[in-house]
Amino acid sequence: MMNNAIVARGLRVRRGRSTVIDGLDLEVPRGAIIGLLGPSGSGKTTLMRAVVGVQIIAGGSVMVLDRKAGSAPLRRRVGYMTQAASIYEDLSVRANLRYFARVQGAPPADVDRVLERTDLVGQADRLARTLSGGQANRVSLAAAMLGSPELLVLDEPTVGLDPVLRADLWEIFRRLADDGTTLLVSSHVMDEATRCDRLLLMREGAIIADTTPDELLRSTGTASAEEAFLRIIERDSAGPGSRTRTKPARHLLSRRGGRR
Repeated sequence: MMNNAIVARGLRVRRGRSTVIDGLDLEVPRGAIIGLLGPSGSGKTTLMRAVVGVQIIAGGSVMVLDRKAGSAPLRRRVGYMTQAASIYEDLSVRANLRYFARVQGAPPADVDRVLERTDLVGQADRLARTLSGGQANRVSLAAAMLGSPELLVLDEPTVGLDPVLRADLWEIFRRLADDGTTLLVSSHVMDEATRCDRLLLMREGAIIADTTPDELLRSTGTASAEEAFLRIIERDSAGPGSRTRTKPARHLLSRRGGRR
């Protein structure tokens, strides 16, 4: 498990009387950008909440950095960015980060580091309510980066942003991965798949493919990630005999009801 940032075994999550995730097995390696892609409602946020340890699970287990998800020792080793910008609008950018640094036990000097890494130095003294959507997302990302976590879990970090702002954020993600951070990034924007090292494609609470961007296009004979994902959905809908099967290194493919 030492080479894996995340290991899930038989993960089951229920919401009311409905089973959202049923028997999911998963391994995510360290030091890479892992894209968790799929349409809205596919279970991406539920899986990420289970990884962070804030989701009640009905069965199975999730280990993160060789510890049980949500355990106290992980609080400084895992950063979590939710879909909505989690900042205080009546505080400046710097004051927000100072507050979160105190909460997380990060050194005060870390505020300047994350401001620089997220290109927010010029906005440090602006009130959060005056920021654009892209800038607010960067502040949330900066807060998640405090303390230099080994794993960053980013839930739809580019949602609602224009292509230029999305590209800027992905450049930041790449720099973090190059420095050894593992990033689990969810998105329903299929063209972001090409920016990841590996891809997990989700549908209806299950991972229907685990592959690389190049392998995704090659195995489906398509020219774009969106076309490829639609092709995989068609195959998956056709039944167990037609489901997409890839052979990724260090990953375990899964489907409802058990391991592939």
